[in-house]
Amino acid sequence: MTLMRSILGAAAGLALTAGAVMADPAIIFDLGGKFDKSFNESAFTGAQRWAEETGGKFREIEMQSEAQREQALRRLAESGSNPIVMTGFAFGNVLEQVAPDYPDTDFVIIDAVVDLPNVRSVVFSEQEGSYLVGMMAAEASKTGTVGFIGGMDIPLIRKFACGYAQGVMAVNPDANVIVNMTGTTPAAWNDPVKGSELTQAQISQGADVIYAAAGGTGVGVLQAAADANILSIGVDSNQNHMHPGKVLTSMVKRVDNAVEKAFKDGPGMDSGMMVMGLSNGGVAYALDEYNDSLIKPEWKASVDAAAAKIASGELTVHDYMSDNTCPVINF
Repeated sequence: MTLMRSILGAAAGLALTAGAVMADPAIIFDLGGKFDKSFNESAFTGAQRWAEETGGKFREIEMQSEAQREQALRRLAESGSNPIVMTGFAFGNVLEQVAPDYPDTDFVIIDAVVDLPNVRSVVFSEQEGSYLVGMMAAEASKTGTVGFIGGMDIPLIRKFACGYAQGVMAVNPDANVIVNMTGTTPAAWNDPVKGSELTQAQISQGADVIYAAAGGTGVGVLQAAADANILSIGVDSNQNHMHPGKVLTSMVKRVDNAVEKAFKDGPGMDSGMMVMGLSNGGVAYALDEYNDSLIKPEWKASVDAAAAKIASGELTVHDYMSDNTCPVINF
């Protein structure tokens, strides 16, 4: 049983769930909320799994605005939470300022690199998982045109798009990949209406499989695709169940594993950068009872073979963030 405490004040609008032990770990969810059915929810799943397995308690904060990042971090550190996990690259600059002030507190940031002695930076090889679902998209497409809808237009999301396009082209070099981003501010992560509009626009251009890497905005993408009787591809969490038979697969990014490991490692954990990709279970494509009828055995065999080559290093998927270029599409 957890106790609800407001440690940031009513004006801040942040809800903190706290246990009685001062060294409880904590997690701060980025904008979009912990039940975004995507990135944040995957992180929450990992925290919950740790609590269920250990009987421990953790504190949590759901961000309501950009202005709350520093305040949330400082209040958690001052109240004794350790380690403190935060989801999303947008915490990077704030963490660089806050972490040195609490040298005995361990911080974990997901999707950004902060080079400080008490920070673990967890990054993912999203291009690898996106390559696999791109192969699936090309196999399933009847029109030869597939789509990608990203959230905020940042290098990280372009990394998803570039990997996806490479996978598509590996199967069909003549394919057309339509790429749209939802916006240039954090609001782009939680705009399902805009996601739906972009989906409809891509369908009008011939797209019959659309991959969403857009947080809560992706819910609108998946819904609009199902309504139009075309296939979509989910992201981060396994979203196959949201529209059974209409979600071709999901590119699962194991944020849950990263959070669970951080909580298990606890205070005194190893700092530095942790990279999670196909070789260590960091990314994958989702296959379950909701989409198994959509995936032909020969597609699965081909994708699994590519995954093995990527994991072994035999096949390298270009990482957009290495030089901000993509060999197969222009942004």
